[in-house]
Amino acid sequence: MANPPRRVPAPSQQYYAVPQSPGSAGPSRQPSQSHSHTYSYNQPYNQSSYQGSQASYGRDRDRDYRDYSQNGGYSQNTGMNRQETAHGVATGAIGGGYGPYSYNANAAQTATYSSSRFSAAPSEVSIGTTAEKTQASSGAPLTSTTNGVPPFMWDTKDPDLDDPLHNPDPVRDAALDRSFTLFSARGWANASALFILVAGLLVLFAGYPIIIWARDRDPKITGFNLGGINGSGQVPDMPNLPSLIDKDTDRQFYTRTGQDGHTYELVFSDEFETDGRTFWPGDDPFWEAVNLNYWPTGDIEWYDPQAITTQDGKLVITMEMIENHNLNFRSGMLQSWNKFCFTTGYIEMSISMPGSPKAPGLWPAAWTMGNLGRAGYGATTEGTWPYSYDTCDIGTFPNQTDASGNPASAATGGTNDSPISFQPGQRLSSCTCPGSDHPGPSVKNGRNAPEIDIVETQIDVSRFQAEVSQSFQVAPYNYKYQIDNSSDATTIYDSSITKFNVYQGGQYQQAVSAVTDINNDNYDGKGYATYGFEWWSNPKKRDEGYITWYSDGKPSWKITPQTIGPDSTAQISGRIIPEEPMYIIMNLGMSPSFQKQDFKHLTFPSRMYVDYVRVYQRTDVKEGVTCDPSSHPTADYINNHLNAYTNPNLTTWDQAGYTFPRNSLYDGC
Repeated sequence: MANPPRRVPAPSQQYYAVPQSPGSAGPSRQPSQSHSHTYSYNQPYNQSSYQGSQASYGRDRDRDYRDYSQNGGYSQNTGMNRQETAHGVATGAIGGGYGPYSYNANAAQTATYSSSRFSAAPSEVSIGTTAEKTQASSGAPLTSTTNGVPPFMWDTKDPDLDDPLHNPDPVRDAALDRSFTLFSARGWANASALFILVAGLLVLFAGYPIIIWARDRDPKITGFNLGGINGSGQVPDMPNLPSLIDKDTDRQFYTRTGQDGHTYELVFSDEFETDGRTFWPGDDPFWEAVNLNYWPTGDIEWYDPQAITTQDGKLVITMEMIENHNLNFRSGMLQSWNKFCFTTGYIEMSISMPGSPKAPGLWPAAWTMGNLGRAGYGATTEGTWPYSYDTCDIGTFPNQTDASGNPASAATGGTNDSPISFQPGQRLSSCTCPGSDHPGPSVKNGRNAPEIDIVETQIDVSRFQAEVSQSFQVAPYNYKYQIDNSSDATTIYDSSITKFNVYQGGQYQQAVSAVTDINNDNYDGKGYATYGFEWWSNPKKRDEGYITWYSDGKPSWKITPQTIGPDSTAQISGRIIPEEPMYIIMNLGMSPSFQKQDFKHLTFPSRMYVDYVRVYQRTDVKEGVTCDPSSHPTADYINNHLNAYTNPNLTTWDQAGYTFPRNSLYDGC
């Protein structure tokens, strides 16, 4: 059954988006002379000619087959025909102009085809547009100069033959441009996406850090992130870098439970395990040995950094009979001033006392002082030590009296009816006039350099029993230096070994002190005992404050704000449990003002040994391990008065070139 005729579009002079062979010159583009059929490329298409061609092709195929069968293969003539046919296809003479030799630029004028397959614009029929590109510049329709190859032999709708994205259409593009609107959904979607991206980047790199800073401005546990401690309490091993927590501290000592029931975390330790350490200025990150005579207490030795070192896992301070600086003895004082300070907490030391309990006269001590006063630098302590006061009243005045000498009790308020005080007045009181020289944070804040003594060792020569005085040195003073020693205010834990100190103070200090017996075997490196104090203060709830001292690992006595409360006779308000950042001091001295020397039995060199120093703090303390907390800053004030803080030969504030700020009650502003 014959196939139904295929529907063919009507002949048209418009070109189609069908690859056309370029015009060619030469025999390869002419019909073959040896083939029994010729191909006409310039005749218009009609149905009958197409059917005739099919019949002719069928007869030729049958004949070629018979020739091949009868002759054992194609004849020479047939082979030539096939070669010419292949050549025609390859060069574009036959077919759609495809093939490696389909383009011949030299044949443009003589061949059947007169144009390249790329010489005309794409067919509108192929891409289905509105025929904008069918007009030439003259306005006449474009017509193909090629032969009328039937379009049905190729897919005129093939989109790959004409890609609009790679063939700009000015007419259509202009129409699209005219269709722009600011409120298009796609435009707003693009703008929104860009806004979200930019906002996300800003939040990630600016907003998030600000949020974290605002949320966690003050660390919950101030010991953490100091000295390399992380949030879980781990301490990294950083060789040759200083750390607040000594790597030699056993982890079993990282926490303790305070007398108040709170958990205390280790925030600083020094085990002194590295032998041969020196403590000249700049040698150590936390400690510095002074080079001076401690004249305020009438010491008869010179403190020299050479007298302090570490040996066999101990800090060793040696007192020697060596003439220097017109003195006969040399010893050492080690301070952490302006290097390591702590505000509230528990401090503990393991100490072996120097010499022998049978030879009185040595003065080994371990103590703390507010960072605004540098021990041994008299100009810095004038008017700051041993104040612990935050009230604007007569307690801030020189000698604790006004300009008229009132109250009268002050004239006889000291020992043996002597004047109660020779203090020049509180230099940095809460009476300071606005704009005056004051460390802040406000001139309304009384600033101080109080002293809390861990131990000062002496010998009761009536028994030749070693004992330690544990004290809070304070100003202004109670009348006759009498504290509230009632059991409600002040606690003695074991009265068999602890009693109130008979020395209660003098014109330059009031000593809130108790004395506790210690083991006579803990001397000269042969035995050690632990000493310390637990200290808590809260500026917002000052009635919570307390100091509890420890001797041989056990509590010895305790004071509260009531112990140092108001005194109506002296007309002063209550002193405060210290709120200043405190630094640590260890020294071995001699002074007849403390205890007379028994040179007949004293032997030199004598050595004081310290096995370790450890400081703990409650986990809720903020800014607890710094010498410059925001609530009690010291750094700027010290830097602005370096002459006083660096020259131990200056004994008064005036000698250093500074003046006391005016007191609004005493001087007026």
